[in-house]
Amino acid sequence: MLTIYGQKNRFCDGVSRRNFLKVGTLGMAGLSLPQLFRAEAAKGKGLDHKAVIMIFLPGGPSHQDMFDLKMDAPSEIRGEFKPISTNVPGIQICEHLPKMAKLMDKMALIRSIVGATGDHYAFQCLTGRPHQNQPAGGWPSIGSVVSKLQGPVTKEIPPFIGLSPKMGHMEWADSGTPGFLGVGHAPFKPDGAGKSDMVLNGVTLDRLADRKNLLKSFDRFRRDVDSSGIMQGMDAFNEQAFNMLTSSKLLEALDVEKEDQSMRDMYGKGDPRNRDDGGPKLMEQFLVARRLVEAGARCVTLAFSRWDHHGDNFGALRQDLPLLDQGVSALITDLHQRGLDKDVSVVVWGEFGRTPTINKDGGRDHWPRVSCAMLAGGGMKMGQVIGATDRLGGEAVERPVQFGEVFSTLYHNLGIDPGVASLTDLTGRPQYLTDGHAPMRELV
Repeated sequence: MLTIYGQKNRFCDGVSRRNFLKVGTLGMAGLSLPQLFRAEAAKGKGLDHKAVIMIFLPGGPSHQDMFDLKMDAPSEIRGEFKPISTNVPGIQICEHLPKMAKLMDKMALIRSIVGATGDHYAFQCLTGRPHQNQPAGGWPSIGSVVSKLQGPVTKEIPPFIGLSPKMGHMEWADSGTPGFLGVGHAPFKPDGAGKSDMVLNGVTLDRLADRKNLLKSFDRFRRDVDSSGIMQGMDAFNEQAFNMLTSSKLLEALDVEKEDQSMRDMYGKGDPRNRDDGGPKLMEQFLVARRLVEAGARCVTLAFSRWDHHGDNFGALRQDLPLLDQGVSALITDLHQRGLDKDVSVVVWGEFGRTPTINKDGGRDHWPRVSCAMLAGGGMKMGQVIGATDRLGGEAVERPVQFGEVFSTLYHNLGIDPGVASLTDLTGRPQYLTDGHAPMRELV
């Protein structure tokens, strides 16, 4: 396996975030395959399926400046933004989210997410668990779990796809880890060189089949000598890679040019920091995510912008909140117009919240005690706010919600019983999908 690292991006803690694309190779005549997400063969699957789109806000968004404004707090806590009414009486959100305000009846806000570690990790938002005290191999992300338990809907589309944006020269936010499930259930990342590798480049299908058989021999050898279990399922991996190369279905799903211009305009064109290396651009990610789940993906994760605002918090939010507003509102509207709102769950959140007090640089610092989330679709009960924080937005005082509860709800929406389903780790022990959390009674 070849690992190709992207540009480094450092958050305030100095931790380097490097997206990586692991590439499986057919190494002859210059032909290479991107690492594809493979799963055990699933029998009896039709085209009708459930899916999750997770929108991760890396860096930790300011909850009290988005969905939980505190107008009665002192000025050093209150911030510069004003709340506006939504189309649900009694619910207000930030003035820079007007499109979402008009769709509040199709959304649910959680203002009391607790249990964050305070570190710059997508890990907790992707797995539902803290990164400490993991089993051998690590906890798998939700997309990897779904890949293992449910497999692909169609052989040409990986069940788990990770879209990671590039802003200027920076990339960030892992799309997810397969953990103890092994590389066969890692997210496929169709960006940059990975996208260009999804074509045959003049190699005939007969020659490709010969190389496929040779690669099977190599991978079988590697799997046999590997004692960690990380090479589990290499045969299925190669089969998925071959299927995708000999079909245009995934490339077509990634091609937003096939959408009407009016639809593309609704999602937006992004900003000058958009990537130019072949991957989905900043605002295109939302549209691509919808196209991918419609084509057969079960889980699509994307990271949107950067929210680690220790300085100039309000200036940064004035730029990024309108973009988030447009992308999320377009996605929710699109899902409803296509009748997909019962089948596709959407969650928007970050790794923690921000401090109630505004610092001397006009920013807010890390605050793991409470944060927020927005959910939509999945047949959930919408038009409500779950939980509440105190007058300063620093502590959950009503209905604290654990990350695992949100995950249990998402699994439930996917048709997986989180109280029954389990996975076997590298030591042979069964592991349940969450730490005993039930789906949220307010949503299901």
